[in-house]
Amino acid sequence: MARYTGPKNKLFRNWGVKDLSNRKLTSSMRQTASGQHGAVRKKLSEYALHLNEKQKIRLTYLVSEKQFAKYYSEAARRKGVTGTLLLQLLESRLDNVLFRAGFGITRSQSRQIVNHGHVLVNGKKVDIPSYLVKAGDVITVKSKSLAFIKSVIESIDLACAPAWMTIDKDALKITFDRLPEREELDPDFKEQLVIEYYSK
Repeated sequence: MARYTGPKNKLFRNWGVKDLSNRKLTSSMRQTASGQHGAVRKKLSEYALHLNEKQKIRLTYLVSEKQFAKYYSEAARRKGVTGTLLLQLLESRLDNVLFRAGFGITRSQSRQIVNHGHVLVNGKKVDIPSYLVKAGDVITVKSKSLAFIKSVIESIDLACAPAWMTIDKDALKITFDRLPEREELDPDFKEQLVIEYYSK
């Protein structure tokens, strides 16, 4: 699978990803596009607006073009609001669940934790970051990995833990209670533009 290895901060700035999936970065970081003319205001075409929104959401969750297209196809196939279903699918990725629960400082670190086999889902080891967690699933950390994960959690404030999961910080256990509602997700996402992008 293709993997981008260039300067991520510049890439994210170009597409308007504000949090960069990183709790360490402050809001003082420049949010304009990178480069000499990055701050110049440009009137974007309709297609550019659709593309920008698709890239912003895709890069926020750190998925490839091919993966994102598959998530969209799956969301379009299911009954319900396609845009909301798309965001729910992305939110239920195992690496994102760990990030939301505070078991990783960044989504990249959460993905690495999964890749290295530190995580159990319902008692079985899962080392696939794109694994989709279902309502009622219980995510725990392997006993050999407890010290490492606890050192990560100590640097993260869990006061803003998501309402759709129950987090036991002492036992390092996450219970994925339900899928999040649209109003609980990022209000800056304009998923309707993504639907229009793929509808062309």
